[in-house]
Amino acid sequence: MDMEPQKTVRTSLPGAVRASIADSLAAVDAELARRYPGDPGTRQPVHTVYVPADLFTAGTVRDWGDQALAALDRHAPDAASFAAVLGLPEELAEPVHTRVRAKLEREPVEDLRIDFEDGYGPRPDAEEDAAAARAASLVAAARAEGTAPPYVGIRMKCLEAAVRDRGIRTLDIFLTGLMAAGGRPAGLVLTLPKVTYAEQVTAMVRLCEEFEKAHGPAPGRIGFEIQIETTQAILGPDGRATVARMIDAAEGRATGLHYGTFDYSASCGVGAAHQSMDHPVADHAKAVMQVAAAGTGVRLSDGSTNVLPVGPTERVHDAWRLHHRLVRRSLARAYYQGWDMHPGHLPTRYAAVYAFYREGLEAAAERLAAYVDRTAGGTGIADEPATAKALSGHLVRGLDCGALDGAEVERLTGLGRAELDALAGRAAPAAS
Repeated sequence: MDMEPQKTVRTSLPGAVRASIADSLAAVDAELARRYPGDPGTRQPVHTVYVPADLFTAGTVRDWGDQALAALDRHAPDAASFAAVLGLPEELAEPVHTRVRAKLEREPVEDLRIDFEDGYGPRPDAEEDAAAARAASLVAAARAEGTAPPYVGIRMKCLEAAVRDRGIRTLDIFLTGLMAAGGRPAGLVLTLPKVTYAEQVTAMVRLCEEFEKAHGPAPGRIGFEIQIETTQAILGPDGRATVARMIDAAEGRATGLHYGTFDYSASCGVGAAHQSMDHPVADHAKAVMQVAAAGTGVRLSDGSTNVLPVGPTERVHDAWRLHHRLVRRSLARAYYQGWDMHPGHLPTRYAAVYAFYREGLEAAAERLAAYVDRTAGGTGIADEPATAKALSGHLVRGLDCGALDGAEVERLTGLGRAELDALAGRAAPAAS
């Protein structure tokens, strides 16, 4: 078959112009790569459980799971009753209930923070010293025995003048204890609360650097979360978004931004009866956090509800419905993590998360499969690469937390885990 002669394509700009443009934007390219590296490629826990340091024991995680299972047995003993309380569709009742129970038996807590701040309060120095050393010993032992949650660490006291020395000392004792017991464990998370100025983040970076110099972890290995609990962390006196400056000041060590529901609401003058994750001041703060963190690899966590599912069944059901609604609301707004303050919150945390990912499974899988085939197929939607990244990210998060199974996702999409990770912008499969 004769081939048509290739036509010469004419251009007007010499190669020197392209080279000149590349040179002029080299610094911008480097800045974009540094500031916006994208998703870190690791599993994000669906929640963080805070336990006061004096109440933390070797059995805390299992105890939370057992209490959560007991609450289910007492207040919603089967799939139908649990679904009725939460308003789950009939087709989700059995799969969600089964997965929630399995999760509570296997891995009730995904992220645990041993609290030396508000949940612990001021104590004599000797008492807090002992608690910090004990926490390190228990965490190291749990890691060695394979009983630790995937992520675990401490929330120290903040770096404000009144408690600065105490916070630094507790951090030092905890990290030193871990190193003496075998080194920095995988999944270590540190939380810096009540940050108001970027300079406090810079100080935390210096603490991490000095500890690394003293003990030899590779530079940059110790990261930390920034807890957003003050108005100054959102909007500075110059009208700029302070939280964006904090991410920059962390020099790549910031792993998350955690919204503090009650401290932030109180700092805005919101009355106690109206302090909630869905108050307008909360939505504003989290929207600013979300935009500041987008593309940086720093992840978001919503706060908590202080309405505990305790007491008679009717009261427990009311608290469950509230918690379930708030978690679902957060998930729809792309806040994929939140705080849980009581074992009774675990059933509704996982029910909301599992229903969210299972409800979106078939639609997300169909659209992703159509995108990979480069056709809208029967979806009637022509998705772009950014949307394909979001679709695959949805499925990956569902796999990470146990809402979805790899086999069913591969059957619906034709894609294995490695392919999903690549589409989601992850370099490697998430840690299990």
